[in-house]
Amino acid sequence: MVSSTESAGPPGAFTGLPGGVAVSHLSVYDWPAADGVCGGTPHMHLTCSEAYVVTAGRGAVQTLTTSGYEVTPLAPGTVAWFTPGTIHRLVNDADLRITVLMQNSGLPEAGDAVLTLPPKYLADPETYAAATVIPADAPVAEQERIARARRDLALEGYQVLRAEGPQALAEFHSAAAALVRPRLAEWRERWRRGAQAAASATGEQLDRLERGDVSHLAGAVVRAEQPSARGKFGMCGRLEVYPAG
Repeated sequence: MVSSTESAGPPGAFTGLPGGVAVSHLSVYDWPAADGVCGGTPHMHLTCSEAYVVTAGRGAVQTLTTSGYEVTPLAPGTVAWFTPGTIHRLVNDADLRITVLMQNSGLPEAGDAVLTLPPKYLADPETYAAATVIPADAPVAEQERIARARRDLALEGYQVLRAEGPQALAEFHSAAAALVRPRLAEWRERWRRGAQAAASATGEQLDRLERGDVSHLAGAVVRAEQPSARGKFGMCGRLEVYPAG
């Protein structure tokens, strides 16, 4: 993902992506699951909204919230988004490709996504990590094996959540929050440098314009990035990953 972080520049400057968002390109997994559906790993974000801009193919996103289960079709031109607390599973019907926009750049990479693993795997960070982490230095075949295994494990928990209803969902919410609590201070700092800094920069620019001060316009910058890695095994599919900054 391209990450929006606080950058050097004139007063009031923020040179990351607009609004402190992140962007990545996603090719959704075409691996069939036990239920016959091809697609990604169901999971939930705790502080980040997420948006899909569908660029190719066809599929859907299954979502589970306290309002119930829904299926949203995805086709080229569709823009779909959802807020924190939405368990989501991408379904690939035909070469589904998506540009993903993520709120609070840096937080998803820092752990603001909890897979719907069965409860015993959510007991503590070490147990969760053992079931979910893909070593970056592992051979590609091994990375794929782990990604597929954790997808299938998350589907087990997801199917239970769908079947058992609100009480099971509430218990998952509590377990997910407890799992990430040790990382909240780190998340807050990432948010401060990213999304909060972006919003604060706009406020400062408005103040300057009100005073007739246009000095921040003289510090305008243009940036462009190419992916620093291609084919990374993400939760929902293979990713084109962009450098932070």
